[in-house]
Amino acid sequence: MQIKELGIVFRRPELLDLAMTHSSFANQQEERSSNEKLEFLGDAVLQLCITEHLYETGDGKQEGDLTKIRAMIVCEPSLHEVAKRWNLGRYLLLSHGEEATGGRQRASLLADAVEAVIAALYLDQGMEVARGFILTNFEDLIARAKNNEIIMDYKTRLQELLQEAGAVQIRYDLLKYEGPPHRRKFYTRVAIDEITMGKGEGMSKKESEQEAARDALSKLATGKDPS
Repeated sequence: MQIKELGIVFRRPELLDLAMTHSSFANQQEERSSNEKLEFLGDAVLQLCITEHLYETGDGKQEGDLTKIRAMIVCEPSLHEVAKRWNLGRYLLLSHGEEATGGRQRASLLADAVEAVIAALYLDQGMEVARGFILTNFEDLIARAKNNEIIMDYKTRLQELLQEAGAVQIRYDLLKYEGPPHRRKFYTRVAIDEITMGKGEGMSKKESEQEAARDALSKLATGKDPS
């Protein structure tokens, strides 16, 4: 397997293949491993590279500030953004059930896949290549995090923004849910005075509410009709 969006060719393509193997797919195959151990390693490599970069370019910021900046860069929404840029959902190896319940678009799953890709590249070509790859692909996120432009909690940001405009009563309504108990998908809207501001979906109520808030923020930023 190769992924053109990564802009790099793996010497051992089987490592990238492993990085794209979700546990739901591996569990249905004999003697097939999932990307979970790669996620574990990739998280450590990513944390180290970002921490080292912030240490070297911290502009006199204190440890607490650097910790907050790093948290913005390696949080799930940021990794999900990178995954979408790489189009990882297209390449993931999933079970039919996982795919049918939206696995290719699920933020947590895609964020994990980014970490797995980073680990695969580290094992394939070493730390220096992995570091350069990370700093190139996370350059925009690093800049935005330093400027405090990354939102980790969309619900809180929406609440703050609307309160500034005088609206204080925000309600999240569960519109429906579907699927078996172990693979439920939830659909939520966020509303003010019965006016729908945004809609979202996710594999938990919390995730669907965050997605609804993100949809509302996006519409407010672009001036679109929230309904």
